[in-house]
Amino acid sequence: MSDADGGSYTLVVDLAEDATLSAGALGECHLPAGTYAYTGSALGSGGFSRVDRHRRTARGDHDVRHWHVDYLLGHPAARIDRVVRSRGVDVECAVARRLPDGPIDGFGASDCGCPSHLAGGEALDDLADRAVAAHEAAVAETDDPDATVDVVAGSGE
Repeated sequence: MSDADGGSYTLVVDLAEDATLSAGALGECHLPAGTYAYTGSALGSGGFSRVDRHRRTARGDHDVRHWHVDYLLGHPAARIDRVVRSRGVDVECAVARRLPDGPIDGFGASDCGCPSHLAGGEALDDLADRAVAAHEAAVAETDDPDATVDVVAGSGE
């Protein structure tokens, strides 16, 4: 299975300082310093290249803000620590529902019925472990024998 096949992913983001974001239609959002997990999907023709775009945004190499998470990743204090991926399946909402409640209602969830696709409020390794467990449980529910879960570096370098 290649990265072009895509699937669902969770970005585990370390925010080193408090941030105020202007997140598109959500307006101004305040996030305290801490760890956040953003869950999205990469099911189009580019597959997980969307994650590479998120990495470029977090490094300051990409200035276009299209999705809510772009506003978070574009903040200079934000760093993607790691990425949890469910390869070959659409489990975005199933994963998001298994993570802690989000600090911003509607964040990343404008095209579904979920309260938010941004979770937070736990230590970095704890939230990352919880994201892995959420992906594993969601993939297990699909009964797709080809679907896999992996963890890759956040920086992409």
